[in-house]
Amino acid sequence: MIQNIATNGPKNPDYLRNQMVIGEELAYLDHAAVSPITRPAQVAMFRYIDQVATQGDLSWGEWAKGVEIGRERAAALLSCQIDEIAFIPNTTFGINVIAHGVPWQPGDNLVVPDNEFPSNLVPWRLLQKRGVEVRIVPTNGDLSLEQLMKFVDSRTRMVTISWVHYASGYRIDLAKFCEQIQSRGAKFFVDAIQGLGAFPLSVREIPIDFLAADGHKWMLGPEGAGLLFIRQRHLDWLEPIMMGWGSLQQSHRFDPNEKELKSQASRYEGGSANMAGLLGFAASLGVLLEAGCHQPSSGIGERIVATSHFLESGLCRLNAVVYRDPDPLRQSGIVSFEFPGHDSHRVRQILLDRNIVLSVRHGRLRAAVHAYNSKQDIERLISALSEFL
Repeated sequence: MIQNIATNGPKNPDYLRNQMVIGEELAYLDHAAVSPITRPAQVAMFRYIDQVATQGDLSWGEWAKGVEIGRERAAALLSCQIDEIAFIPNTTFGINVIAHGVPWQPGDNLVVPDNEFPSNLVPWRLLQKRGVEVRIVPTNGDLSLEQLMKFVDSRTRMVTISWVHYASGYRIDLAKFCEQIQSRGAKFFVDAIQGLGAFPLSVREIPIDFLAADGHKWMLGPEGAGLLFIRQRHLDWLEPIMMGWGSLQQSHRFDPNEKELKSQASRYEGGSANMAGLLGFAASLGVLLEAGCHQPSSGIGERIVATSHFLESGLCRLNAVVYRDPDPLRQSGIVSFEFPGHDSHRVRQILLDRNIVLSVRHGRLRAAVHAYNSKQDIERLISALSEFL
């Protein structure tokens, strides 16, 4: 069973790397796509699989307790109330819960940048069928607060933005965006999938309204398990959608006549849970909290940016074209680059053949380094590139 942990961090810089099996073989620089899971997550998921294979549901109570420990850890990660956390299968699900749960009124509008990941565009665009004006902000690169606010007015009900852009790695100043957006009376939804786990975020200090993030990137969890934050005062403001037996206050009575919904965000966990995924997610959250990723004093975010600077310097020595904001406060662990005259997909395959993993997005190579990545990982990449360029 998953044990609860102290979250006093930060730990020694080697602590996080020691929790990752993958570092033994691969230089894994693809956390913006799908992350490897931690050792404790591997153990927790194997234990679940063994139990369900040999015992069926006899350990269900143990699993449920493990999931609730995960909820406590998710709340600690965001410095929010436990009741404000719902577990979701993916970020897309969380976005849809909010997009279709808002009680839209005639004349309302929604503001979203044009360069968002499709999951943070498609559900909002569909609101046009309900009479909502969807205002898409042209970015011509990375998003500026000034450009965004030109589209926000007194009828803007919601603004939705990614904390960190999935392709460029551009990181917005959440505090400034939140202050300006809410000063116009709008609510603020954050797609945090590319930032949470890498950079600390306290929703006590930055009063965003809603947030969704899948666990399989910077939170080092498995696919199919993520979190949705709904500020408590907004829970009854939202229209309940996608409800099921798990949404009911007395859910385990299985009473078809029960109508009272849970007074927590977990009302959106309407059906059976992905137990294996949530137990793995909980275990990885435990690792991150032990490392202090939720604490600015841990230096995890700074270490990620520093490692990405080391990567950028090596790429520049090889005459790569690097697409990145020069301000460290707007940078993340994502570094997008290309080599003129070389096909990025071919370069990626050459690197894969050398056990170096990264992605291609929009024709550019995209490396995404986490806090456990070492300079040796980066040197492996630079050395491999220099062999054929």
